[in-house]
Amino acid sequence: MPMRPLASLLVAVLMPATQARRQTRPLPDPRAVFERAQAALAARNYAAAERGFREVLKLDPESAAAYSNLGVVELRTNRLDAAIRSFAAAKRLAPNVVGIDLNLGLAYYQKQQFRQAIPYFERVLGVDPTSVQAHYLDGMCHFMLDEYGPAVAALVPIYDQEKDDLDYLFVLGISYGKLKRASESEQTFARLVEIGGDTPHLHLLLGKAYLDLYENQKAEQELEKAVAGDPRLPFAHYNLGVDYQRLGQLDRAAAEFRQEIAVSPLEPWAYESRGVVLLEQGHAAEAIRLFRQALERNPRLPQSLAGLGRAYLAEGKPRLALACLKRAVALEPDSANLHYQLGQAYLKAGEKQPAEKEMTAAQKLQGRAREEQAERLNGKLPPPQAPE
Repeated sequence: MPMRPLASLLVAVLMPATQARRQTRPLPDPRAVFERAQAALAARNYAAAERGFREVLKLDPESAAAYSNLGVVELRTNRLDAAIRSFAAAKRLAPNVVGIDLNLGLAYYQKQQFRQAIPYFERVLGVDPTSVQAHYLDGMCHFMLDEYGPAVAALVPIYDQEKDDLDYLFVLGISYGKLKRASESEQTFARLVEIGGDTPHLHLLLGKAYLDLYENQKAEQELEKAVAGDPRLPFAHYNLGVDYQRLGQLDRAAAEFRQEIAVSPLEPWAYESRGVVLLEQGHAAEAIRLFRQALERNPRLPQSLAGLGRAYLAEGKPRLALACLKRAVALEPDSANLHYQLGQAYLKAGEKQPAEKEMTAAQKLQGRAREEQAERLNGKLPPPQAPE
């Protein structure tokens, strides 16, 4: 029998002992790992915090606190879908911890999925009616959904805590105005002026508020003060352009949109709005260039796609128009106006049947919109009674 080399014998002898030592090495204490990760989170060392919380979850997969803190890391590093998954896992393990609901709502809020966020904030308020953050975010969600009554109901209880917050006053003042509560709206805007001072930013906020309330003359005064005080203030020229457009001053509107493009060249909105104005003035080729520039910055803009489609129709290119308008409808399928425009494009292309289909869809959506508006104004009407 051949003799094995000495090195092989040593490995054979030592290997079991080495493996035994590895197997008996104590696992880290999850609490200690968690505390180190929490310290890293407090220090905003998010990479170290994430490694720590993930290590805790390997040691203790049922740790709701680790999932929740991991979600906070992901929220702060703008990984919103991952944060939602982590908070949801934490909620499954600890369904009665309302702090998790608050963070879930905040993640949906930051994703601008306001409808999904609201139930989480309302759950927090059901447990803790004094939560200022839940009231604030709940009100902002309703405002972004044009639900002005619920917005006021959520925001008014925290007036004393938030009466020095410009954004809070801005939203509350507009909500009062939309509800035709003129006196309360004026008082809120007066408070906005009182704490905001005579600054370009304050005039921009007031101008935007008046725009939202369709008080176009007041908006013009405030927005002209904003651009005079700071010609480089983002969105000031844009909102002034919108106001001039409403007032039928298209040349002045186009000039303001051009100024906004110079101030904020990475934002798509001024390209889109300037394109709309130029198209109205009969400059289809220039409008096409501007709509394309808007879509380069954000390819998911239904109004830019629709404007591009209208411009192609004006140039006698119905096939290109159809391609753009189909994309616009796919992005915003509940828009009666977009379905109507798509129907017009089909007609120009000589396709009668799909044109009729789009026109029918537009009519149904318009009817639904009228019903919803009536419900907002008068409340939901009872179903008609059967004749006796």
